[in-house]
Amino acid sequence: MPSQRDTFNQRLASPGLIVAPGVFEMVSLRLADRMNFDALYMTGYGTVASLLGLPDAGLATYTDMVGRVTAMAGMAKTPLIADGDTGYGGLLNVRHTVRGYETAGAVAIQLEDQEFPKKCGHTPGRRVIPLAEMVKKIEVAVASRVDPQFKIIARTDARTTLGLDEALKRGEAYARAGADILFIESPENLNEIRRIGETFPNHPLVANMVEKGRTPILSKLELEQCGFKLAIFPVTALLASVQAMTKVYEHFKHSGSSINNPVDLYDFGELSELMGFQDVWEFEKRFVETK
Repeated sequence: MPSQRDTFNQRLASPGLIVAPGVFEMVSLRLADRMNFDALYMTGYGTVASLLGLPDAGLATYTDMVGRVTAMAGMAKTPLIADGDTGYGGLLNVRHTVRGYETAGAVAIQLEDQEFPKKCGHTPGRRVIPLAEMVKKIEVAVASRVDPQFKIIARTDARTTLGLDEALKRGEAYARAGADILFIESPENLNEIRRIGETFPNHPLVANMVEKGRTPILSKLELEQCGFKLAIFPVTALLASVQAMTKVYEHFKHSGSSINNPVDLYDFGELSELMGFQDVWEFEKRFVETK
């Protein structure tokens, strides 16, 4: 039986775009996990929002995040890619983070070159550390993993403040440092997206599809034609969830009832099945109920 890392790496080496929807807590994880995606993406933005109710601005700790990785990867049958922010500190922290995420069961960790405290990649005010410092972080990350199939994704946020040329230069340096997958964050138009693909024709590339973010949303075919291998959709499900909840709560406020609720609701019985109640009921029949 191949491991999740075997499965993910085989898919990474096969033709076609890998679509990895964002999961941000355990209900979204359970739901997406049953849909046979090639991978899931544990979004930092959504995980921090759902766990702490705070912005993705360097406020979540390594302990906060590795706990979520452990819970999600432990439950998911689908390979889980996990956001590791900046590695939560210096080089020793990077080693600790990589080993922790690997032990937790992720198939890949994403590390970025922002200054600490970091910010979401589609928000303003991001600053990056010197290129040489991030190269050393990638070298430490590669040397720290036990399983060579555990992938290191190197992300640069240099495009927004330093321009695309600097971002591409950093991507080349991170590839030489041993990064398995490159993530050039926040290209701002189709020409920039194409140029990224042309610059790295032999290296797997991540496209970050954030609705109303800095990067245009492209189709699966367009991303493939531009040379991208992995498309993450970190907040789409979160945005849909918040939109639906807003409508439901507004309806409660105005009507005082769920009658004529404007949102189509997931079936309660199906939700109970999704959350594993069938196993609870079977356990109780076997061990708890008196005959």
